[in-house]
Parts: sequence; C-alpha cells; structure tokens
Amino acid sequence: MKAQLPVKRLNLLSCLLAAIIGIIFHIIVSHNSTNPKIHYFTFFTVLGVMLIGFADVFIMIILSKIYKTQSRKFRVLRYLITYPVSIIIYLLVWPIIAYAAHNQWSYSDGGLFLAFVGSGFVINTMILILHDSVLLYEHKLHSELELSRLKAANAEAANLLLKQQIQPHFLFNALNTLKALYHNDTDTADTYIVHMANFLRASVFRHASNISGLEDELGLLNDYLAMQRMRFGTALNCSIAISKEDIKSYNLPSFSLQPLLENAIKHNNFTQQAPLNITIRQMGERLVFKNNIQQKKIKSPSTNYGLANLAERYRLCCGDDIIIEENEQSFSVSIKLLKNENSNN
Repeated sequence: MKAQLPVKRLNLLSCLLAAIIGIIFHIIVSHNSTNPKIHYFTFFTVLGVMLIGFADVFIMIILSKIYKTQSRKFRVLRYLITYPVSIIIYLLVWPIIAYAAHNQWSYSDGGLFLAFVGSGFVINTMILILHDSVLLYEHKLHSELELSRLKAANAEAANLLLKQQIQPHFLFNALNTLKALYHNDTDTADTYIVHMANFLRASVFRHASNISGLEDELGLLNDYLAMQRMRFGTALNCSIAISKEDIKSYNLPSFSLQPLLENAIKHNNFTQQAPLNITIRQMGERLVFKNNIQQKKIKSPSTNYGLANLAERYRLCCGDDIIIEENEQSFSVSIKLLKNENSNN
C-alpha cells in the first residue's frame, strides 16, 4: 500500500511555524524600533513563511505522483525546486507589502535583494526540516502498519495451515470407524454418517474463520461425541456444565473442543466397567476440559496433532496460552473464553 502524504498536517505545521516566526520577528523589531509600519513587515514575514510552506507541500504532491516519497529522486528534485521557489515568493511578496506600507522599493537595491534571497533560503531550510520530520514520522507509522498487516497475514496463514490438519486426521479415523460399523450395524452406520456430514459441513463453512461462537463449537463437539459413542457406547461419558446464557455470550477459536475430546480418547484405555469420564465446565472466563486418566499400556504413535496444534492455533487467534494440569487421577486443559466484543481478535 502506497503511503499518502499528510497534506493537512503539513499545511497546519506551516501555519504554526509562520505564526511563531511572525511573533518572534514582531517582538524583536518592535523592541528595537518605533516604526509604525512594523505591522506590515510582520505580516510580510508571516505571509512569506506560509506561502513557502504551502509551496513545498504543493511541490511534494506533484512529485509524489511520479516518485515514491522515500526515493532519492523525490528528495533531490524537491530541494532543487523549493529553494528557487522560496526566493521567488519573497521577491514577489515584497513589492505588495511595500506598496501597502507606502514604501519605495527597488530590485536594484543589492543589499535588500540579498536579504530576500537569504531569507528565502533560511526559511525554506527550516520548512524542509520541519516537513521532513513529519514525513519521517508518517513513514515510520506506515512501516509499522505494513509490518502488523504482514504479521496478521502470516498468523492467518499459519492458523489456516494448522486447521487444515484437522480434516485429513478426522476423516481417516471416521472412515475406518464407518467401515467397521457397516459390517456390524447398518442403521448405526447411517446415523454415524449423518453426524459425520454435520461435522464436515461445519468444517467447510467455518474453514476460514478463526473465531466461532461457543454454541457452534459445542454443536460441533456434540456431533463428534455422538460418533464416538457409537463406537464406545457407555464406555464414554461426557457432561457439559455451561449455562444457556453463557453459551450464547462467548466465543472460542474454531475447532477448540473437538481436538480435546479426541486427545482424551486417543491416550486413554476405557471400557464399560472402567469408562472414560469427561467434564466440560465454565470457571469464570475460562472453560475447563477434564478427564480421568487410564493410560494405555501401549501408546499409539503420535502425529503431533493434538494439544500442540490447539495451543499454537489458540496463540495465533487470541494470543492466550492454554493451561494444562495433570496428576495421577486426572488430566485437564483450561482455555480462555472470548467475549463477543473481542471476537475479532
């Protein structure tokens, strides 16, 4: 994105400089002289500074249409043009002020001519320095904005890449389960397909969204949970303790809950006699996912998909860390709930 010249700010700065120089000039001259025409000369000074400032801004606008404001050609041409223009402005304004003050004037007065040339040079130098400081500040802001946009785009790409790991991983396991169900119970397999379709539909429609409503996330979790209960029956228990009001009031990074359930199923051994008990409850502005530990004696190979994936996506979406607590009896993961007004984080 091309940086825009802060024209309004530059012109206001030129007016401020003109006012300051005019006040200083008036104080110094009035202290050393009782000339009644001092007001005309003060006005001439203020007008000259303002016109030179406006001319510098106008020249920058013209040059910026051809060259980048940070390019060397822009700076060189600006300096080469503004110095002669500033001197010409002083020489053109002087006869107007002299006429208004009923003073005689002549360009043949060498001392006066050099005074105007020197004044134009000095004033233009001051304006260039002042305007350059504004341009430098604007360039810094523009660079920081571009950097933040690049970081956001990079985070978005990284988040999308991490979410893309969900679909192949889930689909591989789901199809294997579906194949086994069709060999044993076609009715259950048909119901399984309905929940799998709901899950995949949500995955597609929310694929590019970083933040989802808590209600949508719980719906996605329930579809996944229903599919797993068809596999494990009463060996898998899950209870959710969140008020309806809070369900509609909070958001979560997309696909936050399903990986937690999948992680618990993957790393634990459970039967109808020793079920896997999972609780999901709200504690303040955090959601705590907790399960009892019944670790498998033979650990399945890890694909580095589970908690590491969730932690990284959570960091990219909202800059918050997940909190993991583990002891001999239980394993819990705490994630921050996002309020609706923060849903664009």
